[in-house]
Amino acid sequence: MGIFDFLTGEFIDVIHWVDDTRDTMVWRFQREGHEIKYGAKLTVREGQAGVFVHEGQLADVFTPGLYMLETNNMPIMTTLQHWDHGFQSPFKSEIYFVNTTRFNNLKWGTKNPIICRDPEFGPVRIRAYGTYSVRVTDPARFLTEIVGTDGEFTMDEISFQVRNIIVQEFSRVVASSGIPVLDMAANTADLGKLLVAEIAPTLEGYGLSIPELYIENISLPPAVEAVLDKRTSIGLAGDLGKFTQFSAAEAMSAAATNPAGGGMAAGMGAGMGLAMAQQMTRPGPWGVAAPTQAAPVVAPPPPPPPVERVWHIAENGATKGPFSRAALGRMANEGGLGRKTLVWAAGQDGWIAAGDIQELAQLFTILPPPPPPGV
Repeated sequence: MGIFDFLTGEFIDVIHWVDDTRDTMVWRFQREGHEIKYGAKLTVREGQAGVFVHEGQLADVFTPGLYMLETNNMPIMTTLQHWDHGFQSPFKSEIYFVNTTRFNNLKWGTKNPIICRDPEFGPVRIRAYGTYSVRVTDPARFLTEIVGTDGEFTMDEISFQVRNIIVQEFSRVVASSGIPVLDMAANTADLGKLLVAEIAPTLEGYGLSIPELYIENISLPPAVEAVLDKRTSIGLAGDLGKFTQFSAAEAMSAAATNPAGGGMAAGMGAGMGLAMAQQMTRPGPWGVAAPTQAAPVVAPPPPPPPVERVWHIAENGATKGPFSRAALGRMANEGGLGRKTLVWAAGQDGWIAAGDIQELAQLFTILPPPPPPGV
């Protein structure tokens, strides 16, 4: 280092930081030999905090404003340096600027599926992803717990740890929420608030907070989604026979237009189309084409058996279940289930006494009612 550079460093008395990277969380002010001149001007802008570290010990934290590094506004440094006796020479310290603004549009997502128990489908695997924002709320704690002596700390160095915390708490919140999978899309806002509340204590220990967290999507495995789509299509078609005919017509069109099928696919499509044409133009008794005759009525196959409802029981401030109707019948015979026991099933509006539900009221008909009072 030349003498000119040294003298230039000695007379620099303005300490400030202008961030143009948009991802730097902490930046250390560099000076020759870490010497800070007595009476230097420290500028801390809005969205920043200045942390003074003297000989490895955190001394002061400065909020936005303009400061003269003198005895009257640095009580801790005065004690460390004995400036109350008039000692005003340069001192060797480090100044860290901490970005306290929000870091937005950060991504999170489940790397592997999360297994949870759904009241309607049973055990299912789900995935989720979304965005969040993070900010430094305690610069001193963030510097001591996370940054250390790093001269330039970026968001990428902590984002992976924050994502792990979010995914871990999301798995636990979803598993304990009791919200059916089909209803989660309508409750993403509530799930996000629960998730932030669970994450807050852990991030507070790092000096961080999450002002916003959004759950953009919760999805099922592709095989389960395909079954749900099929079930929805059957429900929209209404008549299972018509749905079968519609599926056969679509399969015929796909086979006729499939290039991979070659002549065989084209022949099958042409043959099926010719058979339909012959059916529609079958000649009548005088050689005239007769209207299309209705095919013999074939009874459609029976629909699949309905999914049995399962029930949850509220007892002593906790829930138990799910239980099938047969299991509730055994509990009623053994005295574990009464008419006034509160139960709940998917699609039911709130908790209702078992005796007021027609499907469960039959379980108590074999038991005598309670005796009238005074008998």
